[in-house]
Amino acid sequence: MHTDHHARMVADFKRRLLLSLIITVPILILSPMIQHFIGLGDSIRFAGDAYLLFGLSSIVFFYGGSPFLKGLIGELKNRQPGMMTLIATAITTAYVYSSAVVFGLEGMSFFWELATLIDIMLLGHLIEMKSVMGASNALEELGRLMPSDAHKVSPDGSVADVPVSSLSVGDRVIVKPGEKIPSDGEVVEGESSVNESMLTGESKPVAKGKGSRVIGGAINAEGSLTVQVDKTGEDSFLSQLITLVRDAQQSKSHTQDLANRVATWLTLIALSGGALTLFAWLALMQRDLSFGIERAVTVMVISCPHALGLAVPLVVAVSTALAAGSGLLIRNRAAFEKARNIRAVIFDKTGTLTEGRFGVTDVILLSDDIDREELLNYAASVESRSEHPIAQAIVSSAAKPAPVESFRAIPGKGAEGVVGKKDVKVVSPGYLRASGLSQDGRELDELSSQGKTVVFVILDGSVKGAIALADIIRPESKEAVSRLKSMGVRCIMLTGDNSPVAKWVSDEIGMDEYFAEVLPQDKAKKVKEVMARGLVTAMTGDGVNDAPALASADVGIAIGAGTDVAVETADIILVRSNPLDVVSIIGLARATYRKMIQNLAWATGYNVIAIPLAAGVLYKAGILLSPAMGAVLMSLSTVIVAVNARFIKM
Repeated sequence: MHTDHHARMVADFKRRLLLSLIITVPILILSPMIQHFIGLGDSIRFAGDAYLLFGLSSIVFFYGGSPFLKGLIGELKNRQPGMMTLIATAITTAYVYSSAVVFGLEGMSFFWELATLIDIMLLGHLIEMKSVMGASNALEELGRLMPSDAHKVSPDGSVADVPVSSLSVGDRVIVKPGEKIPSDGEVVEGESSVNESMLTGESKPVAKGKGSRVIGGAINAEGSLTVQVDKTGEDSFLSQLITLVRDAQQSKSHTQDLANRVATWLTLIALSGGALTLFAWLALMQRDLSFGIERAVTVMVISCPHALGLAVPLVVAVSTALAAGSGLLIRNRAAFEKARNIRAVIFDKTGTLTEGRFGVTDVILLSDDIDREELLNYAASVESRSEHPIAQAIVSSAAKPAPVESFRAIPGKGAEGVVGKKDVKVVSPGYLRASGLSQDGRELDELSSQGKTVVFVILDGSVKGAIALADIIRPESKEAVSRLKSMGVRCIMLTGDNSPVAKWVSDEIGMDEYFAEVLPQDKAKKVKEVMARGLVTAMTGDGVNDAPALASADVGIAIGAGTDVAVETADIILVRSNPLDVVSIIGLARATYRKMIQNLAWATGYNVIAIPLAAGVLYKAGILLSPAMGAVLMSLSTVIVAVNARFIKM
């Protein structure tokens, strides 16, 4: 709905800009000041041309200027005068004064100034709106995680597919291999492993058997499970996550536009400057009313420089395009501007600092008659018949897996088979203990203390070696952390994994600190704890469990290869899933802010000279800034702003 509204606003501004531009052409041709400026004199003047000019300008004022007039009312109601107030004040002053000139007041009209000012401001706002992406669809994406149907088991044992929304507490459902679990519940039959990483942040598939709890939306792996539903609707884990995201999004505050802050001051300058100018010429200098009004209007119109309307939008458009070309998609401009002040970055571990998939990290030989490659090949040969993620990681690390015969899964303990006439088992430490083959050693203890998954390879009843596996750390993570720390940014890791795993990853990458075993509903709390230290905080993550934390942080950064939920909740998306892009975002935000400041200085700086001259402070010295010269200064300021915006560098 919000996206549709945003699209309608863009289309509306396009229509207003197009019509205003078309009408501006005859307005410029009919304006006496423009005719004189380009040397036409009175050659194209005709009877009633002033009234035609008035009519065309009225269309531009009421149709093209309508958004600014409505914005003026809104800002005054909120007692927050800003850009809309400044624009509306300038165009209203120009229109009312110029209309009075047409109908008898002595002076020179500002209709051409009115039309071009509205055109420029419409263009600036159109650029700004198009650079801001549609609002978050996070809640909708969360809902899509749940399957639409479930295999419900009837009391008589028959199975029927029913809508998930029709499930009640106490119902039993069958979850086949590869399917999503339809609702929170307890396993009453079957054994399998379940991938909950997108929901809980736990990188390893979790073994499930009778009595185990499962979460709706998690993905079942190799086995079939029968689950008794114990939570539905608003009580489910996923619904609670939806509530967390909604609350966090609604409570997030956005920074006020820098240009609006400048516009507030310029509004005060324009109004007070115009009033003081009129008073000075009438009361102190004893000049006639028409001269005083012309000076006051000139001051008020010049106080609203065309360049101010483009100063920030042009920089935003250029930086947004530059970012997109580098795989950084900016969805929330206010948050992106705040990124320049980031002093702490919280990284989710699984899928962000790591690749979210298992890989072999260590191979320990426990016998002298076998080498590393041979051990891996035996293990991979057996595991090639399994779909388990740990099995697939071993297979991918081996050079030449051999055919396996008599393959058999050992439920909850591993697998075995015959490879080249040798009986090969790949089993867990629990299997060794149960078989009386327990292996001890400093190296194995160290691997276990790091939270790595260790499996043992047994050939013909003899333990030949151990293979350690862990979530693979992205090669860019260590450099990203190092560069962030050199920028004065504190690096923190947040994970649902256990402490040994978290400590190992944290030490490997060089994090400043880490939070381990954090439940999904507590991640947003941890983000707020860091923010409470007075640090502007960014959260970087990719999982559904990260969505509330992404929404709570000052700046939410999503790894683009992650879930749609995390992407839709975030302010900035890293398409390449590269932690180094977090460094690029902060660098670009700082460069963008510098350009904004430079442009605003150019856009408003000439007022220091132009306003006093327009008011007539040097009138006795024969120096009086004419509206035409004011237009030249404004045009020059606009050109400088446009050119300067093109020189943003990441």
